[in-house]
Amino acid sequence: MTHLGKKIREIREKKKLLLRQVAAHLEVDTALTSKIETGERKASKEQILRIAEFLDTNVDDLLILWLADKIETAIGEEKRLAPDAMSFVKRKMKK
Repeated sequence: MTHLGKKIREIREKKKLLLRQVAAHLEVDTALTSKIETGERKASKEQILRIAEFLDTNVDDLLILWLADKIETAIGEEKRLAPDAMSFVKRKMKK
């Protein structure tokens, strides 16, 4: 399960909402919504915005997790060099 998927499921269950309700708001099938929660499928940025709206939660919190999942996927097995690469990017983004 991804960081984002886990958070979406946590919020949805806390609000006692069903997967099919989130799916209906996204205009996708329940299976796709389930796959987003389990991390089998990546959500688009637009889907994240719509999920945040529907769950009435902070969109930035979900986008941070969405980006974190993307970074983790890109890093893959490069755990030794990953911290240096992330520091490099962070420095570049500050400029």
